[in-house]
Amino acid sequence: MKEKYLYILLMLVITSFSAQAQTAKNNVATEQVKADSSLDKVQIFPNPVTNGKIFINAETASSKTVELYDMLGKRIFITEMSGYQKELNVTNLKAGVYILKLSEKNNSITRKIVIK
Repeated sequence: MKEKYLYILLMLVITSFSAQAQTAKNNVATEQVKADSSLDKVQIFPNPVTNGKIFINAETASSKTVELYDMLGKRIFITEMSGYQKELNVTNLKAGVYILKLSEKNNSITRKIVIK
């Protein structure tokens, strides 16, 4: 009889630890979503690009990496953005569709850019 109570107590302790671990995991995921939201508020304009310049306005001044890829996945441009605003000169690129990747720490976003 005592063995049954011991097993039940042991199961309750294990269940309690797994519930705490799941709560901690959910809290980390929530923090990660909050960190992603700072990049989601970045403004990239104009799109489509007609004047040969792309403007990037960020909510924070932290360092970001800006990369531009063609549709075949070849990186054709990379630069650092250290302020609130960055201007990219793309007059040397042919008209077409490109992918702009903006990275900050462990987060990144991608946007489709059309150059006319």
